[in-house]
Amino acid sequence: MEAVFNETTKTGDIVTRFPKASQVFKEYRIDFCCGGNRPIGEAIKEKNLDGTEVLTTLNTLYKEAKRLNNQNTNWNEATYSTLIDHIINIHHAYLNDVLPELSRFLTKVYRVHGERHPELEAVFNLFHKLKMELEHHLIQEEERVFPKILAYEKNGSKSDLDAALGTIEVLESEHEADGDILKELRSVTNDYLLPEGACTTYTLTYLKLDEVESDLFQHIHLENNILFPRLANEAL
Repeated sequence: MEAVFNETTKTGDIVTRFPKASQVFKEYRIDFCCGGNRPIGEAIKEKNLDGTEVLTTLNTLYKEAKRLNNQNTNWNEATYSTLIDHIINIHHAYLNDVLPELSRFLTKVYRVHGERHPELEAVFNLFHKLKMELEHHLIQEEERVFPKILAYEKNGSKSDLDAALGTIEVLESEHEADGDILKELRSVTNDYLLPEGACTTYTLTYLKLDEVESDLFQHIHLENNILFPRLANEAL
């Protein structure tokens, strides 16, 4: 696959196409907000950075994200440990990275644009409610739920299976609550419709909120429609 981004690609265009690039720009101290309309090559020279290193990092991460998106793993046939590793290393890791970053972006957008765009108050409150609930949810899964499933996979103990099954109803209820918040976010933003003249940070914030929704739907699908039903079938 050819390089997607080169020295002439504008920094704002990069984060629009690949929101995760904002993390790379942060590491290299590259301004993609106010400086979003200039080529990445100019920013690289200004910071005396290694252009090959920066562009290789961006293109490699972008290609890896595309590859993971196109993965055709049959999760119905994967082992519990393989599925759980995927959920933790892909979906949990993504949320752990993006939620604090998105909180900073949204706080900035709300502070600067909230007076002219009153819907941002609802967006700010809804997102931070979602963030708090998701952070609690991830801890519950990693510390209390997944270990019980892995123990059952290892030793086949009915007590471990029953312990795992006893947690599913709560998790599904939390998934439903998270889905309701996502629906509210989409409603108050009119499907993440940007106002005319929205700055790069405003644009990136909405792009990332939309990205979080997509990733979370896939995350919930793997648990509600694959992992949990498989466990329930084991008890029959």
